[in-house]
Amino acid sequence: SLPAKLINGGIAGLIGVTCVFPIDLAKTRLQNQQNGQRMYASLSDCLIKTIRSEGYFGMYRGAAVNLTLVTPEKAIKLAANDFFRHHLSKDGKKLTLLREMLAGCGAGTCQVIVTTPMEMLKIQLQDAGRIAAQKKLMAAQAQLSSSSAAAAAEPAVETRTTATQITRELLRSKGIAGLYKGLGATLLRDVPFSIVYFPLFANLNKLGQKDPNVKAPFYVSFLSGCVAGSTAAVAVNPCDVIKTRLQSLQRGVNEDTYSGILDCTKKIWQREGPTAFFKGAYCRALVIAPLFGIAQVVYFIGIAEFLLDMLPKHRA
Repeated sequence: SLPAKLINGGIAGLIGVTCVFPIDLAKTRLQNQQNGQRMYASLSDCLIKTIRSEGYFGMYRGAAVNLTLVTPEKAIKLAANDFFRHHLSKDGKKLTLLREMLAGCGAGTCQVIVTTPMEMLKIQLQDAGRIAAQKKLMAAQAQLSSSSAAAAAEPAVETRTTATQITRELLRSKGIAGLYKGLGATLLRDVPFSIVYFPLFANLNKLGQKDPNVKAPFYVSFLSGCVAGSTAAVAVNPCDVIKTRLQSLQRGVNEDTYSGILDCTKKIWQREGPTAFFKGAYCRALVIAPLFGIAQVVYFIGIAEFLLDMLPKHRA
C-alpha cells in the first residue's frame, strides 16, 4: 500500500542518513574547495580537522535538515519508482531494461521537489565550517607576515546560522525560487542516478531470488543496494560537483563564482582540470552505498506493514 511504502522509505532514509552523514559532510567540503586554498587533503584529514576545530557534533552540521526532509525525499523516490514500474509493466510481465530506466527517470524527476531545497540548506550548513576555518587561517598568515594593527587583530568568530535563518533570508530576498537554486543541476544529477540505480538494483536483487514470487534474502537486497548505489554515485559525481558549487551561497577566499551549469563546467575544467569533477567521488560512494543498502533492506523487509498490521490488533 502507498502509506506502507511512504513509511518504509522514510524509516530507511532516517537510518541511512544518521549512519553516513559525517562522510557526506566531508564530501561537500572536498568538492567545494578550490585550488586557491585547500583546507583538506582527504576524507580522513577533513574529519580529523573538523573534530578538532568544531567538536564531534561539527560532523553533523546540517544533519537536522537532512533528517527532517529525507523522509519525504526517500519516500517519494522509492514509491515513485514502484508506481512507474507498476504502470509500465504489461500484465505483470518482466519490465524491459528501457522501461526500468524510464521508471527510474520518473522517480528521479519526482524527488527533486524535496531534494533541491534540502540540498540547498544542507550545503550551506556543511560548508560553513570550511569557510570559517579558511578565513581564520588567512588571518593567522596575515598576522605573521605583517606587523600592522589590522593584521594583528583577532580573527572574527564564526557566527553560526541555522537552516531556519537561511530559509527566511532566501524567501525574503528571492522568494521560493531561492530554495530551488541549482534545480537544473539537481535534475542533471538525480535523473541519471535513478536511471542507473533502479534497473541495476532490480537485476542484482533478482540474482538472489530462488523463486520469482519470493523476496530475496535481506543481505542480497543490502549488497545489491550498496553495489548499485556506489556505481550510480560515481557515474554522476561530475554533476554532483557542479550542483554543490552552484548551490553554495558563500565562497572562500579567491574562490570562483558561477552563473550557471555551463559557466561552472567551463571554469572547473579550465582552472582545476578534468579530475576536479571527481572530487569527493569516493566519499559519495561511501555515503550512497550503505545509505541505499540500508534503505532497500528496510524497504523490502516492510517495517511499515508490520506496524500497520499491529494497529488494528492494538486497538482491539
